[in-house]
Amino acid sequence: MDLTLSPQEQAFRDELREWLEKNNPGQEPSGEQDMFKFRREWQKTLHDAGYAGLSWPKEYGGRGATLIEQAIFNEEMARQKAPGLANVLGLVMGGPVVIAHGTPEQKERFLTPILSAEEIWCQGFSEPESGSDLASLKTRAVKSNGGWNITGQKVWTTYAHEAKWCMLVARTDPDAPKHKGLTYFLMDMEQEGVQVRPLVQITGESEFNEIFMEDAYVPDENVVGEPGQGWNVAITTLMNERAGLAFGSAVAVKLALGDLMDLVRERGLEEDPIIRQRVGQLYIEAETLRLNAYRGLTSQMKHGIPGPEGSLPKWQWSDINQALTELAMDIRGPEAPTVDERWTYRFLRARANSIEGGTTEILKNIIAERVLGLPRMR
Repeated sequence: MDLTLSPQEQAFRDELREWLEKNNPGQEPSGEQDMFKFRREWQKTLHDAGYAGLSWPKEYGGRGATLIEQAIFNEEMARQKAPGLANVLGLVMGGPVVIAHGTPEQKERFLTPILSAEEIWCQGFSEPESGSDLASLKTRAVKSNGGWNITGQKVWTTYAHEAKWCMLVARTDPDAPKHKGLTYFLMDMEQEGVQVRPLVQITGESEFNEIFMEDAYVPDENVVGEPGQGWNVAITTLMNERAGLAFGSAVAVKLALGDLMDLVRERGLEEDPIIRQRVGQLYIEAETLRLNAYRGLTSQMKHGIPGPEGSLPKWQWSDINQALTELAMDIRGPEAPTVDERWTYRFLRARANSIEGGTTEILKNIIAERVLGLPRMR
């Protein structure tokens, strides 16, 4: 792949860079509620300027940008340390799934409020006994009164406490093979049959949640795809998740590596051979992450949809970010156990990287079987 930007892509990057320099609202406020409100307002600002859902087709409220331009957007957002977006799950996963598999009525109803962050989305896949093994889920949906009654539990559901809609997979045919008896629903979180309980993380935050459903109702018009075909729709969701985060993650790692080098210099360790070797290895791995993100993009441009290659950058990012924060703690030495607003938080938050968005073990299996063509694990 030629990594040189075309004149059109260069012009887009310059336009975006100038806009971000003028409109970047800066550091997020402290406090989870204030931070989420801040991100919601920031997403609306991006939407008003035509930058939310950048690569969505124009007829669905996007800009119809190329995948390269979407990658440039993710890179520039990370490079300028712009705030995150409130509705990232809707933008990266929910919207693309509705565009790919939804009915005309679903597209008209759901897409615009995703872009503006008017309605926040969450993802109801993982369960207490079926995390990365999605097909083993036990949440059941039973046909009832022009819709479905759903009973079960989901866990590790990001932003469920803020969400209006949940991309939820449930078992609708208990007698079918486990990959065949699933259906994909868009469930209204604001109903009596749904309870959300935040989970406090090691960082003190509670962005993840448990969801308990007791006869929660979803009408037939909120089924995405056909009943029993939810596995294929869910795979589209997961591939968009991993592909959509690759470029931003690659740039974020490079920025964090720059911060790490500053820490090395502050401690006078720039000539330490072991530290230099570890930093050099991280730099090499960060560059391979960036190039693999482009490899996945090349495949997506050829085939039109994200492929299993998107699992590789997510796996790499997890390993690199954890190793980077561990080195920072080693450099801090005896101070490492004490609270530091920047590095302690990064170290603690990185513990989840190898679990969230698909565990590293599952990603290795996907790459082995679907990219390298190795035999399936028994």
